[in-house]
Amino acid sequence: MSMMNINFPAKSYASGRDGFGKALVELGEKDSNVWVLTADVSESTRTHWFAEKYPSRFVQVGVSEQNLVGVASGIAACGKKAFVSAYGVFSPGRNLDQIRISVCYNDVPVIFHGSHTGITVGPDGASHQALEDIAIMRTLPNMTVMAPADAEETRKATIAAYELGKPAYIRTFREKMAVFTTPETPFKVGHANVYREGMDVAVFACGPMVYEALMAAEELQKEGVSCAVVDCHTIKPMDRKSVVEWAKKTGLIVTVEEHQVSGGMGSAVTEVVTEEYLVPVKRHGIYDQFCESGTALELMRKYKLDAAGIASVVKDSMVMKRK
Repeated sequence: MSMMNINFPAKSYASGRDGFGKALVELGEKDSNVWVLTADVSESTRTHWFAEKYPSRFVQVGVSEQNLVGVASGIAACGKKAFVSAYGVFSPGRNLDQIRISVCYNDVPVIFHGSHTGITVGPDGASHQALEDIAIMRTLPNMTVMAPADAEETRKATIAAYELGKPAYIRTFREKMAVFTTPETPFKVGHANVYREGMDVAVFACGPMVYEALMAAEELQKEGVSCAVVDCHTIKPMDRKSVVEWAKKTGLIVTVEEHQVSGGMGSAVTEVVTEEYLVPVKRHGIYDQFCESGTALELMRKYKLDAAGIASVVKDSMVMKRK
């Protein structure tokens, strides 16, 4: 069993957007070509931290997400690196055409921050629970897609996206969730992190589901199930090598995400399995439905995306494993 380079159990909690906001300030100090744009949600997305320090490089377009992308693509075309920050349901939810043509087709360095994604948005309900954004963004040519596990990993993902110099999408959560990675925890785009080894089943998770999967694996161990946990923070490009490795080691993969199971991280993992090394895969997430309003913890429990729910799904999936 491996628990290297992480704090488990977690000792602190923070929102993913906090890591994004901190990284912007770091990058703004380092590079005068970094610009930040938002659509009337600067405090909610933590871009106001950048605006307070570098107001001349901050653009507030108001409630106009399509215009937001048009302005950002123009800034990026002039040799700048533009960070676009909005709620995931509105960006990419309302501006796919502009992202596809103005950014991806032209391959300009605009980094998108989809804040307030998944069911952990909670009380805002179905209208604000972005559950389709991974599926939307990973189909676009030239686009990198990341769903960091905690605030610290989000900080690293934001810096890594800047270094790519290409279009990228970073998915974050609003609720304060466990911060269990450290500044020393490795992070590389396209390379999954293995936080726990196991022999019976490998759980590939992204976002705050990674920590829930770790807690589920602890409980499963007590019941005699040896469960590996893989932080699949980069969904595109997928770490194909890790998928194949754990398919061979365990013979069963379970994917966990707070996103529709269609087209999400689990679908990306399954594509690799079907092409390279065929084993059963159980995709767990939201099953073709809009979700209810409630606290983050209530919704995680209802949709089996807390530790107990994930553990039950893993146990039920063991029957899929070939003898």
